[in-house]
Amino acid sequence: MSRDFGKVAVLMGGSSAEREVSLMSGEAVLGALRHAGVDAHAFDPAERDLCELKREGFGRAFIVLHGRGGEDGTVQGMLEMLGVPYTGSGVMASAIAMDKWRTKMIWAACGLPTPRYALLEQDTDWAAVAAELGLPIFVKPVHEGSSMGATKVTRAEDLQAAWELASRFDNLVIAEEFITGAELTAPFLGDQALPLIRIEAPGGNYDYQNKYFSDDTVYHCPSGLSEDQELGLRDLALRSAKVLGCRGWGRADLMLTQDGKAYLLELNTAPGMTSHSLVPMAARVAGLDFEALCLKILEDARLGG
Repeated sequence: MSRDFGKVAVLMGGSSAEREVSLMSGEAVLGALRHAGVDAHAFDPAERDLCELKREGFGRAFIVLHGRGGEDGTVQGMLEMLGVPYTGSGVMASAIAMDKWRTKMIWAACGLPTPRYALLEQDTDWAAVAAELGLPIFVKPVHEGSSMGATKVTRAEDLQAAWELASRFDNLVIAEEFITGAELTAPFLGDQALPLIRIEAPGGNYDYQNKYFSDDTVYHCPSGLSEDQELGLRDLALRSAKVLGCRGWGRADLMLTQDGKAYLLELNTAPGMTSHSLVPMAARVAGLDFEALCLKILEDARLGG
């Protein structure tokens, strides 16, 4: 199968706040593809012009860029212009999924459950936000991933400081109702929902450090949920991706309360592929090793939509 892929660029690094994680993901994918016999090459858009892809005869691009400039539709649009098929979601779906505010509006309009929220600005009435959403509140940049600039706020007087931190990363900041319960992630590959992963982070804080570098975070896959719950949440994840127009692969993050209510948090269209990453973990439980997973994602590279 690998001989049909031609010359493949693994797009990694980039200039977003998630550059470090992207480089780790990219090295893992690059190694797997090369081991499978694919003519794969590292390509860092922060150091090279994307137009070189066409000039150098690349036939496909495997996108493992995380965050803005890689996961938000901009690179996807450039690849469309160059005529280079790429992995993952298209321009529109990538742009929408990267925008947590507009993602939540679409989910809510389609009747999918997501926590209540409010946009924050410098002149926001912090006490009113706390009264509306209740405490604690999760404050985060609208266009960042990997928990960059995110804060769990337990006192109304701390909301402004949390906004100031998040606004260093983005000009749009969202406050979200904090949902207590089991933290879950629901990866998908094509139109197939992979097994759910239940996450137990130290202190219940699944932040940047605990996502990518801590060995104390515990991942349960299988999730330990009942079969009905598992299948229902997998279906919810697929629907959440479909209404945003996502394709190829991705991962929906959600919370499950003790009384069985699910809430969608966000959707990742170019998830991590590091040693701590969740899509490879779920794929292994579904019978796909890392190399097979990478080949499956690459096989679905396309233009349009």
